[in-house]
Amino acid sequence: MDGGSNPRQQSYGQLLIVCLLVLITFTLPQPWNRLSSLGYLLMALVMIRGLGNPTGSLQFGTLPRRLFKGLGVAAIAVGLLWYFTPLELRSTGIPLIALWALFSGWSAIRLIRGLAQERRVSDVVLRGALAGYLMLGLAAGLLCCALETIDSASFSNVQLLPEDLGQTSPVWGLNFVRLNYFAFVSLTTMGYGDVIPESPQAQMVSVAIAIAGTFYVAAVMGVLISRLTVQESKQP
Repeated sequence: MDGGSNPRQQSYGQLLIVCLLVLITFTLPQPWNRLSSLGYLLMALVMIRGLGNPTGSLQFGTLPRRLFKGLGVAAIAVGLLWYFTPLELRSTGIPLIALWALFSGWSAIRLIRGLAQERRVSDVVLRGALAGYLMLGLAAGLLCCALETIDSASFSNVQLLPEDLGQTSPVWGLNFVRLNYFAFVSLTTMGYGDVIPESPQAQMVSVAIAIAGTFYVAAVMGVLISRLTVQESKQP
């Protein structure tokens, strides 16, 4: 079960690498940090491939697998639509929020179930746990960015539109860094207060992100502690 010997385990490392690459693109100067838009789509592809197929004793059922993959494909499709439409077409962010919230949440649940199938805590399990957490943070950042495009007064102290772009420019050119930073701060429940959700919708999204982060950490810690307990009980 160890060493990345099956597709599910291999997907942990792939997802972790993609998430780290997206975070690295955020540190690049403009316009290179706009490459993060491609990173989200690549992340979704890895999630579909790695979490959409059962391996070993982990079986999800034919219908749930097809629904999960279909939801992932739909999330990618609306993501492409959102990226390449002008900022003035604000309504394109609504289906993106709905589909990416469902897809990332379902992905996290499937990833936790996959980690629970591992027999012992190893580097594979730790990579999977970290990849899932980063995936949730990036997905939350995407939701916040979409919400800000729908209502530009959703968050304070955020400059989503670079100075060289106008309302007719495509969404992929927006500056996603600030709101992804806010998403990770909310996910960890740190709450620095430099970015504040202003609208009721943004406030409820922030609450949902904090709850998702707390739940994920609690679930993964439960899996890790149970596996460590089993390992120690088997030692002579």
